[in-house]
Amino acid sequence: MLDIKGLSKSFGRKEILHNISCHLDSGVYGLLGPNGAGKTTLLRCVLGLYPYNSGSVLLNEKDTLKEKRESRIGYLPQKSGVFPGLTVEEHLKYFACQKEINKKEADACIDEVLEMVHLKEYRKIKGRKLSGGMVRRLGIAQALLGKPELIIFDEPTTGLDPEERSRFKNIVRQLGKEMTVIMSTHIVEDVEAVCNQIIIIKDGEISAQGSQEEISRYAAGKVYEIPREELTDEDYVEKEKEVDGKEVLRVLSGRAIDADKRTKPNVEDGYLCILKGL
Repeated sequence: MLDIKGLSKSFGRKEILHNISCHLDSGVYGLLGPNGAGKTTLLRCVLGLYPYNSGSVLLNEKDTLKEKRESRIGYLPQKSGVFPGLTVEEHLKYFACQKEINKKEADACIDEVLEMVHLKEYRKIKGRKLSGGMVRRLGIAQALLGKPELIIFDEPTTGLDPEERSRFKNIVRQLGKEMTVIMSTHIVEDVEAVCNQIIIIKDGEISAQGSQEEISRYAAGKVYEIPREELTDEDYVEKEKEVDGKEVLRVLSGRAIDADKRTKPNVEDGYLCILKGL
C-alpha cells in the first residue's frame, strides 16, 4: 500500500510537482503524462532519491525517505546499463547483496527471476555481449529480486521486441495480484494491456485517476470517424485508415458532428481529451 499526501517538489524556483495526493493498493497502476509533466520526478520522490519540499510518501505506513528502501522497492529506471565485465548472474548477485538478500536465498531468487525474463541460458554471458533487449530484461530481473513490496517500472518496454513485450506484460499481470506496481510509460497500448488503474499527470499535478473505463469516459461523445473532406481546424486527428477505398480519420472534436459518425472511446481517447482540455 502506497500513500502519497500533499507532495510538492521544486528545483530552485521552478515547481515540478504540486500537491500530489493518491492512494495505491495492490494492483498495476499506469502513470501517463507528456514529457516534462513530472512523472520521473514523482517516481524519484517515491523512491526516496529526491527530498521533497512538502508532503509525505508512505509505503505500508513507513516513510520511504527515512526507512531503508533497497529491499522494499524494485526499480527499473528509464535508462539502465550493465557492468561490461560482469556476467548476468554476477550482476544479479551484486543487486541481491545491495538488497540484503540472504546468501542462502539469493541463488534461488536469481534462478526464479532469470526464468521469468527468459535469461537463464545466458547467465554466464558478460554484460558487453548482451543485446539492448537483453540488457532491458536484466534490468527487469534485478527489479524483481527479493519480491519487493513496491515495483516501479519507468518506460519498461523500451528496446523489447514484440514477443518480449508480450512476455513482460504477462509478468506484470501476475505481479499485480500480489503487490503494488507502478508503470510509467508513453505507450498507451501497454497501459491498456495490464493496468487496473491509470494516473494522468499534467503540468506537475494529477489531472485524472481511475479505471480504464473511467478514463475512457472523458472522451464520451467526442470521438468520431469522418472522411478527410469534413476535417476542420477544431478536430484533432488521432489515426487514419482506409475503408472501402476511402480515407477515414479518427478524430477528437468538441464541435457538433453527426451522431452516426460517433464511435466508442478508448483509454487513449480519454487521455488525449484530458491533455487537450476537450
